[in-house]
Amino acid sequence: MSGVMTRKWGPAGRGNGPLPEVSLLPESPGVYRFRDDHGRILYVGRARRLRRRVRSYWSDLSDRPRLSRMVPQIVRIEALVCASDHEACWLERNLLEHSRPRWNRALGGAEVPRYLVIEADRRTARIRLVHHPKEAPGQLIFGPYLGGTKVRLLAAALHRVHPIAYAVDGLTGAERDLGRIRGVEVADRDQLSRRLRAILDGRPAAVATFLDQLARRRDELAAQQSYELAGQVQEELTAAAWLLGDQRMATLNGGDAELYGWHDGVLLQLSTINGFVRRWQQRPCGQRRAAELIIGTPEPWQDFLQSNAELAAALS
Repeated sequence: MSGVMTRKWGPAGRGNGPLPEVSLLPESPGVYRFRDDHGRILYVGRARRLRRRVRSYWSDLSDRPRLSRMVPQIVRIEALVCASDHEACWLERNLLEHSRPRWNRALGGAEVPRYLVIEADRRTARIRLVHHPKEAPGQLIFGPYLGGTKVRLLAAALHRVHPIAYAVDGLTGAERDLGRIRGVEVADRDQLSRRLRAILDGRPAAVATFLDQLARRRDELAAQQSYELAGQVQEELTAAAWLLGDQRMATLNGGDAELYGWHDGVLLQLSTINGFVRRWQQRPCGQRRAAELIIGTPEPWQDFLQSNAELAAALS
């Protein structure tokens, strides 16, 4: 593992351009952090496109004097590539709730966790948003998700495509007529519940079909010149695509675990607490010791840890 590289900087903290390691970052969602020459973490952030975001710190920062004072201290970049923007958002939030580096203004993220509950009872079938889920008979709980507005839009989109509220006993005549217009009867309740569950479980085929159905609804409305409603469906589609992207940094019923990946002398370690990834560490490690640690990493995490260990080794 190579030593830490130091640089000389020009006026106003702009330096002589970004560290060479920036070019090794992919244009993918992820979380990055900067360290100083003592190994201390200066800043943790997230990005939709890692390389572009990190390179921006070496652009004109005259309108961001706080960051211009930080940049000259950066001698090392670390990054984790995530499967989606939602996953990167969760990872940044979790890390900042565990500790706040000097140059981060806030502890934790601005987005508030939410959950979705599906009720599929004979008399009460619905999709609802909750802050603190409580298990109850006949209820299915999904989440957590970040962003109250996005989650409300997702709930609206789910009901638009699979209107389970019209598949219950005790509806008025007008409500039954609305259900028939939308192609829903009481007998469809279990089928609708299964479809909703498949979507919120993140099954790829179910998610892809759901997003395609939303896109077709939008296009049909636009063709009918119902532009305002088409715009609403587009907002729902955008929120649904964001929230339903792969995400493993926060789970509903997860436990505690130590997860490892290794490449070329660098050991990458993530620690989960109650299903939330809270710590990210990387350090030099021999292959034999790494093999002993990696063997306990669950299979669903192995590709993620391996690919990010390779990036860690390249950046080091």
